[in-house]
Amino acid sequence: MKGFILTIIFALTFISAGAQSERGEVRSGNTAFKKGDFQKAEIDYRRALDRNPSSLQAKYNLGNALYKLNNFPEAEKIMIPLVDSIENTTVKANAYHNLGNFGLSQKKYKESIESYKNALKLHPDDMETKSNLAYAQKMLKNEQDKQNKDQNKDQDQNKDQNKDQNQNQNKDQNQDNKNQPPPPKISPQAAQQMLQAIQNKEKETQEKLNKEKVKAQSRQREKNW
Repeated sequence: MKGFILTIIFALTFISAGAQSERGEVRSGNTAFKKGDFQKAEIDYRRALDRNPSSLQAKYNLGNALYKLNNFPEAEKIMIPLVDSIENTTVKANAYHNLGNFGLSQKKYKESIESYKNALKLHPDDMETKSNLAYAQKMLKNEQDKQNKDQNKDQDQNKDQNKDQNQNQNKDQNQDNKNQPPPPKISPQAAQQMLQAIQNKEKETQEKLNKEKVKAQSRQREKNW
């Protein structure tokens, strides 16, 4: 975590009572943060924002306090729109670094990688950011490898299921074939008689067709002149 507490010195010729109160709440929050009392720090930063909703310092520190309280989504929600409003390069880089940590804590590896890269564009030599980026990239690769492994495992399981189904179907078919009764045995004499009967039936049918053909030709001639 970088830049847990952002200290901004405003050079103003006139400071209102409300601004003084806001700064007092931020200082109180910073003191609590350093002591590890993050709940009190959150309360103080929120009080500062009640007095001055546009305070970048209070928003930035509130996001870090929420991170320490393991409220990662809320911390991210505060920090994301805040980054574009920060002009100081060092603070902006720290904000991107912290956003990377927020995403990493939620296993949002792609988002955290993008945040770390944005931080390195502003501070290319930041070793802590480089280390966190490498870790996030490694975690993303492990996640993708696991997903691919699970996908391949599911495909193999489907192949095995289809193979088992086909084997069972073939087994059932073979069993059905085994359960069918064998064809009856026919003697040579009976087979010869069956063949002769079939031939006689075909001859009878052919003679009948020839007679019908002759009758049809006769009727056709009657219709002619």
